[in-house]
Amino acid sequence: MRRVFRYVLVIAGIALMATTSAGVSGAAVAGTSTHLVSVSPKVGEVVGVAYPVTLSFDGPMSDRDAIERGIRFSVDTAADPSLAPAKVPAGSFAWLDDSTVRFTPSDYWPAHSTIAMSVGGFKTTFETGSQVVGVADISAHTFTVSIDGQVVREMPASMGKPKHPTPVGTFTALEKQNPVIMDSRTIGIPLSDPEGYKLTVNYAVRVTWGGVYVHSAPWSVGSQGNSNVSHGCINLSPDNAAWYYNNVSIGDPIIIQA
Repeated sequence: MRRVFRYVLVIAGIALMATTSAGVSGAAVAGTSTHLVSVSPKVGEVVGVAYPVTLSFDGPMSDRDAIERGIRFSVDTAADPSLAPAKVPAGSFAWLDDSTVRFTPSDYWPAHSTIAMSVGGFKTTFETGSQVVGVADISAHTFTVSIDGQVVREMPASMGKPKHPTPVGTFTALEKQNPVIMDSRTIGIPLSDPEGYKLTVNYAVRVTWGGVYVHSAPWSVGSQGNSNVSHGCINLSPDNAAWYYNNVSIGDPIIIQA
């Protein structure tokens, strides 16, 4: 028998009135002239398991605590009765500006699930796919990908050289571009510099808005697996980069360790 489990992360307090369940048009904060104007992910969108949820309003929100308390998440998932049911992760709120708040889960959303979000009367849902976790090991020169907890591919990689180190930390895939133009001037290196470059790069998965990607680098295949020669990116062979690009979703975790 299919069992359905529902978990509520936050039970709260501020009311919104929504005229549609498929979008945010008309979602007004009760007692004010402020409206919810956008939510990311979009309704029905399939995202990675670490995807942050962002809500934007059309004006400054003076009572941020009330807004945060009013945001609810729940998850419905079919599960084997012999297994522990999936739970919605805890997380933290951050205000990107006076009218935009972001919820970042401290752990992962359950994979293969429907996540529901409500703020008062406004409701939306998004989907998660497989749990695809990429781990870059700078000293081992590897990029290892697990899917739903199982290691499926360990790839030789080349990370940033000492002058341009790859940042260490936990990130999420921000966008996918195939191809993308990489221009050294965006990181402060003139094209006339011996290390300057302007390249068309395939199978690029953005790690940071500062210009770090996991991407195809046929020019560094000989260094992949044994030395770090990039300007901060995670270089893979064309075949490995294409495989990762085709399996990762926006919002999947990317962990970079020294």
